[in-house]
Amino acid sequence: MTPIRPQDLTTFLRRYRLPGGRVRAVRVRYPSAQNATVEFRLVVREAITELGKEPRTVQLRLRLTGVDEFRVQMRPGQARVKINDARISHINGLFWLNLDAFGLDPGEQPKPHDFRASETYAAGRELEWEEIAPGERPA
Repeated sequence: MTPIRPQDLTTFLRRYRLPGGRVRAVRVRYPSAQNATVEFRLVVREAITELGKEPRTVQLRLRLTGVDEFRVQMRPGQARVKINDARISHINGLFWLNLDAFGLDPGEQPKPHDFRASETYAAGRELEWEEIAPGERPA
């Protein structure tokens, strides 16, 4: 998997269109008693690179390691699979990811409480990603 550094986050977010995508799986692992890993498998579209050309749909795996906090919760009446809006930020040494982001005012920067208000979020020290080839079974 390819690690994302804080300075590469903007480039990564320009490459893929997370809003409108679908959640395929969420996996929580505890490799040790004090360490958690949260992995999201998503189906998203690449950003438009040429006018008139349909962007490619890809399976994407995002893995947060060294997770300090997370929540995966479902409520009645909420979209269960579709990603309405998503946000990934690096705040105070942690990567924060949520899949049901609330709108922010123009110029407003997301803070941890914006992520904690989400039904599906995680915050960890490292963020990695990879595209899963069609037909490939993820590990």
